[in-house]
Amino acid sequence: MAREAREGGRGGNRDRDHNRDGDDLIDKLVTINRVAKVVKGGRRFAFAALVVVGDQKGRVGYGAGKAREVPEAIRKATERAKRTLIRVPMKEGRTLHHDVTGHYGAGQVVLRSAEAGTGIIAGGPMRAVFESLGIGDVVAKSLGSRNSHNMVKATFDALQRCASPRSVAGRRGKKVSDILGKRESGPILDAPDAAAPEVTANV
Repeated sequence: MAREAREGGRGGNRDRDHNRDGDDLIDKLVTINRVAKVVKGGRRFAFAALVVVGDQKGRVGYGAGKAREVPEAIRKATERAKRTLIRVPMKEGRTLHHDVTGHYGAGQVVLRSAEAGTGIIAGGPMRAVFESLGIGDVVAKSLGSRNSHNMVKATFDALQRCASPRSVAGRRGKKVSDILGKRESGPILDAPDAAAPEVTANV
């Protein structure tokens, strides 16, 4: 009973610290695993947790923690995740600007931007990342390792490769309209060719 009360107290303190931060961060437990260390007297068991945190407004981070008790492992992972927050540019606040791939070890993921209403089409570990980030429409596929750590780290590698039109224009020394204008002018240049058969038919 005392042990359960002690664990409940730790969990409650973690929630209060979460509210005091004022960042409106949410945390999602991706996986928790029991690990064992073999010592002279036998085995010592501990718990390893993987947590993803985010503000659902473009910032997300992940962290891993290990402790003898589950609440302490989650608390350690959450604190480390808050120190590794990254900002990801989003299109219209709901999806990615472009398709991107990410790698980490044997893990490989492909992230694709999606139309409004598509939703989050992704596996468990990647879904936790997208929900914490605030992306509402995305299609993701894992092509490599199914290990949760590899999938999360590969997803973060892909998100760090994302770029917005403004950042690309800044690197090239151009305006945003110059970059987006090329994409929009494609169908206009093809219009005369499409209308050519109608002219010959009238003649």
